[in-house]
Amino acid sequence: MSTHNERAGLLWVLAGFSTLAIGDAIVKGMPGEWPATAMAATRYVLAAIGLSAILVAREGWGALRMPRPGTQFLRGLGVSLGSVGMFAAVWVMPLSEAITISFTQPMITALLAALVLREPAKPSAWIATLVAFCGVVIVLRPNFDSAGWGAFLPLLSAFGMAMLMTANRSVVGHASIWAMQAYMAITATVILLILTVAGHFSGLPQLVLHWPHWSVVARMAFIAVSASFAQWFIYMGTVKAGAGNVAPMTYGQLLMAILLGWIFFHEVPDLIALLGAAIIVGAGLFLWWDSRRRALKPAAD
Repeated sequence: MSTHNERAGLLWVLAGFSTLAIGDAIVKGMPGEWPATAMAATRYVLAAIGLSAILVAREGWGALRMPRPGTQFLRGLGVSLGSVGMFAAVWVMPLSEAITISFTQPMITALLAALVLREPAKPSAWIATLVAFCGVVIVLRPNFDSAGWGAFLPLLSAFGMAMLMTANRSVVGHASIWAMQAYMAITATVILLILTVAGHFSGLPQLVLHWPHWSVVARMAFIAVSASFAQWFIYMGTVKAGAGNVAPMTYGQLLMAILLGWIFFHEVPDLIALLGAAIIVGAGLFLWWDSRRRALKPAAD
């Protein structure tokens, strides 16, 4: 792999994760305008339509038949929890801190892989998880007084995305990348529409549906398109630079979140929040370094 390709790949991935932070910032500017469940459902309805159209155009109608549908719906459930959790989280706490806590996802994924997929539980995964959750406690401490239990919403998001990553391992190789993206959007749409209707009849005022302003739908359409482009950027970067090399670029999302929170919402992380963020990021980088070390060890031997 040439140095030029690797650098280009890193920039592709950085652009992808930065674009995801832009979508989160747009949602943060929409508190109370529509339920988080309805926003997430709208995003995935639009994504499902677009991705399904692309899939049919590329591979034909037969490509819409899902392999392992049960696992596909687990993927949809994971991304649904991830989306609703993050959408609601950015309304009750600073953008950068919500995204910081969501970076516990790699550690949760490692634990789920051990529990669900019976992959060997590495000591590094347990160490990284314990260290990361110490960072979570530090970040949550000032938010818990103001947000209450809502401060744990980023953890719900991280758990949902960890479910997605774990389920992804069970279906890898069963269909193309376009098909996998379409299946995820389709199953998430079904689950989110059910959650939206259930929320409407739950009696909770923040989940009651109403006819939204046209700009709400327009912004969700923008988020759906930009998130699809972001995933494509990340995929292209991974192809160019290799999955093991691009993992640290995920933290570009945090840097973009800090910048956007400061410019648009006047949120400046304090030293305690930055300390917690540094601990969580450090735990994630340690886990990445250990996986790279293990992957390169056989070649060295």
